[in-house]
Amino acid sequence: MFGLGTTHHFELYSKPTDMRKSFDSLRGLVINNLDQDPDNGTVYIFINKVRNKVKLLHWQSGGFILYYKRLETGTFDLPKYDSEIGSLSLSYAQLILLIDGISITNLTHKKRFKKA
Repeated sequence: MFGLGTTHHFELYSKPTDMRKSFDSLRGLVINNLDQDPDNGTVYIFINKVRNKVKLLHWQSGGFILYYKRLETGTFDLPKYDSEIGSLSLSYAQLILLIDGISITNLTHKKRFKKA
């Protein structure tokens, strides 16, 4: 069950990550490299150097949830960003496109009404 949605905030970690890392090691990356609190409900996205594996770390109701996907063929197509930044914010739609293997590099957002 994929318990994530549009109400969540998503951060793509900018550096390749060793996929042997689990809950505590990924939590340490968030604390030490991003200077953020991983217990704040943000979903942190980690991708390996080959770009065929992704992990999502999410704090929910008293514990961490770790989602993990490995592609049998192909790679995840990441958006272009400055590698010096710690992380890149993604929308839920961008996350789903990334996970489904659809390129999010050339997407443009149409203006939508937002209630103030």
